[in-house]
Amino acid sequence: MSAAAAADTAPAKAHIAGLPESIRLEVVTPDQRLVTEMVDEVVLPGSDGYLGVLPGHTPLLTSLGIGEIMYRRGTEKRYIAVAWGFVEVLPDRVSVLAEIAEKAEEIDRERAGKARDRALQRLRERSPDTDFNRAQVALQKAIIRLQITQGIGPNEAA
Repeated sequence: MSAAAAADTAPAKAHIAGLPESIRLEVVTPDQRLVTEMVDEVVLPGSDGYLGVLPGHTPLLTSLGIGEIMYRRGTEKRYIAVAWGFVEVLPDRVSVLAEIAEKAEEIDRERAGKARDRALQRLRERSPDTDFNRAQVALQKAIIRLQITQGIGPNEAA
């Protein structure tokens, strides 16, 4: 390799070596701080679909959709059901400001199942009094809540 070629690659190697090894994840709602942890990976529902974040990610700001946040430290995965809000991604930090957020271990499966059944019933009835969009959102939130209590997200195989 010529000296010029080596000089061209040296800054890239130095930059890669300077990447953070983990991400500080913060998830807050108007009522509480759910998570403040150092993690290896975060997957969350952005405005245009799910977004994976690793240390050194390019900075971005996006709206938060309805879905689940999966975060991983080593081989351990954890899940949070979320709905609406904003996400700021920096190379060493992910800040989630969620309107609604609930850890998987805090979800009442029976209650989530009943919410799913009520939403399905409203959608099946097709009553003129039924707010179709609201029933769809309720169904989506209930399904997400049920999935993460099983330790899987909507984008993972059972």
